[in-house]
Amino acid sequence: MTSGVPAVFLDRDGVLIEDTGYPHLEAHLRLMPGAAEAVRRLNTLGFLCVIVTNQSGVARGLFSEEQMKAFNALIVRRLAAKGAVIGAVYACPFHTEARDERYRHPDHPDRKPNPGMILRAIADHHIDPARSFLIGDQATDLEAGRRAGIPGFLFEGGDLNDFVKDLLGH
Repeated sequence: MTSGVPAVFLDRDGVLIEDTGYPHLEAHLRLMPGAAEAVRRLNTLGFLCVIVTNQSGVARGLFSEEQMKAFNALIVRRLAAKGAVIGAVYACPFHTEARDERYRHPDHPDRKPNPGMILRAIADHHIDPARSFLIGDQATDLEAGRRAGIPGFLFEGGDLNDFVKDLLGH
C-alpha cells in the first residue's frame, strides 16, 4: 500500500488572488505577485495544489454559486496558462447570516476554521496529510489546517513565490 500524494492547500482571496472584497467577476481577478510561479514550483516538487476557500458572498446574496464556480474556473485557467496546475477547488458558500436560506448554516463543517473542505480533498485525492501543508492569510485558515492535522503557514502578502521558496528552504 503506497502512501498518498503530498498536497498544498491554498486559500484563494489574499493568497492566490488579491482580495478585492468578494471578487467574482473577471474584472476583479488579479493574481497575487508570484502566485503562478509558486504553484508551478509546488507542481514541480510533486505537490497537488488544492484551493480551499470560504465564499460567503454566495450566502450574502452578492453573487450566485454559478458565478462563484465560473470565477474559480477562471482562476484555474489563468494559472494554467502560466504553467501552474491547480488539481482541485473546494469552496464553501455557507454562512450563519445568509440571506438565502439554502446557504444558512450555524457552523457548516466546510466553513473554515472547520476542516471539512480539507478532509474531503484528502479523501477524494488520496492525499497524504503527513506530507501536506496549508497556506492561508487568516487565522481561520491555519486553524482549519490544524483541525485537519496539517501544518498551516500565514501568508501576509508580498510575493507568494518568495514565501514558498522560503518555506521550502530553497
